[in-house]
Amino acid sequence: MKKKVLLKDIANQLNMSITTVSFVINGKAKENNISDASIKRVLDLVAELDYQPNSLAQSLRTGKTKIIGFLVDDISEPFFSGIARLIDEKASEKGYKILFSSSRNSTQKAIELLQIFRDRHVDGYIMALPEGLEDEIKKLVQTNAPVVLFDRYVPDLKTDYVIIDNQGSTEKATQHLIDNGYKNIAFVTIETEQQQMIDRLSGYELAISKNNLQMLTLKIPYQNSSDSIQKVTDFLSKEKQCDAIIFAANYICMDGLRAFRQMGLQIFDDLAVVSFDDFELLEFCDPPVTAIAQPLEAIAENIMKILLSRLNASTKTTVNRQIVLPAVLNVRGSSERKNRL
Repeated sequence: MKKKVLLKDIANQLNMSITTVSFVINGKAKENNISDASIKRVLDLVAELDYQPNSLAQSLRTGKTKIIGFLVDDISEPFFSGIARLIDEKASEKGYKILFSSSRNSTQKAIELLQIFRDRHVDGYIMALPEGLEDEIKKLVQTNAPVVLFDRYVPDLKTDYVIIDNQGSTEKATQHLIDNGYKNIAFVTIETEQQQMIDRLSGYELAISKNNLQMLTLKIPYQNSSDSIQKVTDFLSKEKQCDAIIFAANYICMDGLRAFRQMGLQIFDDLAVVSFDDFELLEFCDPPVTAIAQPLEAIAENIMKILLSRLNASTKTTVNRQIVLPAVLNVRGSSERKNRL
């Protein structure tokens, strides 16, 4: 069995102190005035011997595990998986590992996952806050644990977050339909207290009110896709005057398009369509579906910037960073001008 290489083995072989070798391996050589030649000697031997640092010993010595907990409702959703991929890339560049978890809309499971994060002594938390977890997050914040929320936030919860302008982007999308001649515009969302969904509904209502139009709103107590499809089918069967529809999230949009198929409805020919949360599949519809695109790269970049500043800060600060980013309306064939020639 191959003997495990220790830090002192490298130091002895290079006739250097263990401290010097440790500084090089941990990326602190420059700040400790270690020469380029010495850095190269250490790194060359580390590669040659395939040295693997003892992560447990490091965490005991530094008080950090270099692990970040990442919790969302469903990491398989395109938006969350896109953010997860970018967060993983950016964290890896800084030497961090990510524990990815999905609560599956279960408050109890989310609480259990948070306990696992605590047991693993994660250095920080990145979360799209599941409903019912507000008190748990307050407890984390009170312990000065670095917590960055994204996608959604709680107005009364004082923590860092990165979100997009949900209200403004939905108002813009609604106005786009109005400008293209649509007068009976429906908005399909879920029955929820999640602030981002409330803000999206608010943007729709604002545009409809400004243009003196009638609101057509469907709030689905979301359980599963089959139930959602049926709710959309029942709604459209009743609201026959509807000439356009905005879906508050891409998974609701997909359920809506399945309802279209069951009812024999055609995108644009029968109803103009706009979805919140753009993703690749919408481009392959016929015609392609207009969608509000969230800036995934900017969201991930800001999340990691805030979290790393918390993790690397020498002193704790009570000033929260709350960033609101603009979204982009990707206009496609599903929302072209009504009665085009």
